Amino acid sequence: MNKIELFRNFLKDSIRKTIDFRTTDQNMGIPVPPIEKPFDPNALRIKLPQPDQWMPKINKTDLVSAMSNRRSRRRFTSAGLSAEDLAFLLWATQGIRKLTNTHSAYRIVPSAGARHSFETYLFVIRVDGIEKGLYRYLPVENELLFIGEVKDMRERLSRACLGQSFVAEGAATFVWAAIPYRMEWRYSLAAHRVILIDAGHVCQNLYLACEAIHAGACAVGAYDQEQLDELLQVDGTDEFAVYLAPVGKI
Repeated sequence: MNKIELFRNFLKDSIRKTIDFRTTDQNMGIPVPPIEKPFDPNALRIKLPQPDQWMPKINKTDLVSAMSNRRSRRRFTSAGLSAEDLAFLLWATQGIRKLTNTHSAYRIVPSAGARHSFETYLFVIRVDGIEKGLYRYLPVENELLFIGEVKDMRERLSRACLGQSFVAEGAATFVWAAIPYRMEWRYSLAAHRVILIDAGHVCQNLYLACEAIHAGACAVGAYDQEQLDELLQVDGTDEFAVYLAPVGKI
C-alpha cells in the first residue's frame, strides 16, 4: 500500500471492524475522563456574559441568510468584539446546553458519542474589557481562564501559521486543541477520524454565528504543529492543536 492509499484509508471507517469494543477503556470500567481540562482554582478567571445577557444584543439572523452569506474572510476592520459577542461565539461553538452529570454534557455542537474532545483556546487581541493574551474557555463555568501574556503574540501566531498574517489580524483567534483520550476512552482506534469530523461541526458553527454579529472568520488547517502547541502551552502528545480560525468585524 502506497502513502496515498494509506492516508485515504484514514478517511474510511474500515478500522471499526478490526476493534473489539469490549476491550475499550469504557467497557473495562476505567473512569470516564473529565469533560473539561482541570485548572488551578486560584488562577485568574473572567466571567462571561450569560445567554440572557447577550441574546438581546445579537441580531436575529435567519439561518438561510447566514448560510448564504457565509464566507472565509481574511480582512477585518480595526473594531473589537464586545464581551457579549465573544460569549455568543463561544456558546455557539462549545457551549453546554445541559450537564447530564459531572462527566457528560450536551453541547450546542454535535460530537461522536457526546465525547467532545476539544478545548478552546483564544488569542485575544481586541475584545472590550479583556486584556490581550492567551485564554482557555471553561464551558462548565462559562468563564475565560487567563493563561498568560504572550510576548510578540501576533508575530508568533502568524509565524506558527506559516506566515499567514491574517490569522493574527482579527479581534480574537480561536484555536481548538484535541484531548484524544476523551474519544479513545470510548472508541479506541476508531476515535481519531471522528475527532476531525467533530472539528468541522465546531468551526461551521463559528462561521454561522459570525454572520449574526457582522463578523467574519476563516478556518485554518495549515500551521507548524510544534510552534502552535508551544504557543498554547500544551504537551503535543495528550493535547495538541487541530484547527484554528481568526474572527474579526467586517
